[in-house]
Order: sequence, then C-alpha cells, then structure tokens
Amino acid sequence: MSVLLILGIVIVVLLVVLLARRNGAASQQTRLEDARAEAQRWYERLGGQLMNLHGDDAAARQALSDASERYNAAGGQLQQANTVRQYELARESALEGLQYVRAARLAMGIDPGPELPALAAAQGAGQLTKEREVSVQGQHYKAGPQPGPDTPYYYPGGRVQGRPVPSGWYSTPVWKTALGAGAGVLGGMLIFDALLSPGFGDMGYGDGFSDGYSEAAQDFGGGDDMGGAEASGDFGGGGDWGGSDFGGGDFGGGDFGGDF
Repeated sequence: MSVLLILGIVIVVLLVVLLARRNGAASQQTRLEDARAEAQRWYERLGGQLMNLHGDDAAARQALSDASERYNAAGGQLQQANTVRQYELARESALEGLQYVRAARLAMGIDPGPELPALAAAQGAGQLTKEREVSVQGQHYKAGPQPGPDTPYYYPGGRVQGRPVPSGWYSTPVWKTALGAGAGVLGGMLIFDALLSPGFGDMGYGDGFSDGYSEAAQDFGGGDDMGGAEASGDFGGGGDWGGSDFGGGDFGGGDFGGDF
C-alpha cells in the first residue's frame, strides 16, 4: 500500500507541475501578444500621422524627418521582435516618433493633439522653459522652449553621456557630437555645460534641487542648474532621476531618436 501511495503522490505532483507550466506558458504568451499589439498600435498611429503632415518651415520639416526615422526604426524592431522587451522597445521608438510629430505640429501652428505616454528615456530630464544663448569655441548655440529659425532641432529629453538634457528646441543637434568619439565628445560636453549650466550661460536657473537630484547636480558642476519637482528652474517637469536604458541605449533603438 505504501508503494501505491507514494506513486499516487508522485503522479499528483507531476500533474500540478505540468499544469503550472502550462498556465505560465499561456500567461507569457498573453503578455507577448499584448506587447505586440501595443507596439503595433502606436506604430500604425505614427504612420498615419506622417502620411497626413507636410511641414513648410525648417523646424517642422526637421521634426517630421526625425519622426520618419523613428517610424522606420520601430518597423524594423517590430519585424525582429520575439520577446516582450523587444516589443516594448519598438513601442518606445514609435512613441518617440509621435513626440516629434507633436513638435512638428506645434512648429506648424496647429493643435498638437492629445498628450502621449511619457517616454521612458526622457524621465527626469525635464524641459526648457526659457531661452539660452551661449558661445563655445567660437561657435554660437541657442536653445529654448519654442521652435524658431535659429532653433529648428527638437529633442524629446533624455540623457547624453550620463547627463540629463531637457526637451526643447536647439540650434544644432549637439547630442550627435556628444555621442561621437575623441575630441567630439569633449566638444559636445562643453556645449551642454554652456547651455545648461549657469556658470557658462547668460541666463540663470532657478535655485535648488529636490531630494535625489544631487548626483545630476554634480554632473552639471553645480547645485542650481535645474529645479527639482518643486523648484522653479529652467527645467520644467522634474520627476525622478531613475531614467531608463534609453530603449536599448538609444531612446528607442538607434541614436537618441535618429538625427534629432
């Protein structure tokens, strides 16, 4: 009897294990399908926006060009994705493209449309709320919250070489230089320091950091470069400095949003 009892217990345990595995596989498949559908939804929305918009001025054209690059990146990621994480990266690329579309619509003077989910890559970066204008190594640079003839390059916010860079409009895509190699890295960092640090720039930032911003303050060489969640600096937004992995190291798959 004891042998039969042990055999029965073993059979029951095996059945429980098999059932648990089946349920786990079904749950994973559901998550995978949901992630695929979510990424596909935003990808198709981005494609529809791009088909219906045509910018005339430089800022709108540049933003739409960047949106197109993110559309292509998201499409490539969707084709190759076979995990939840990979579909999440494709979704991030599509959402970034839609952020560029919103920027283009603003540059064109039309309704930007409904708010979008926040980009994981841009968390904690904030946004510019006043214009900055500096000269670095004989070159002139500008940045501000609004598009213009001198600031046609939109950036959705994120980290470049570990430094938080706010969303806004810039005179040149200096993040490309900062992501380069050799002397280009130094040049890009000098530009960011000049634009975003009161020690270099011609306009001050609000005082203070909220808790958790000290590490970012050290990156910028001071404690009053950016306002925190409750401060009043040039960086609107705030949030935590947790950031993310930039969608695989690149704001959603490539190079901080294409040629942003």
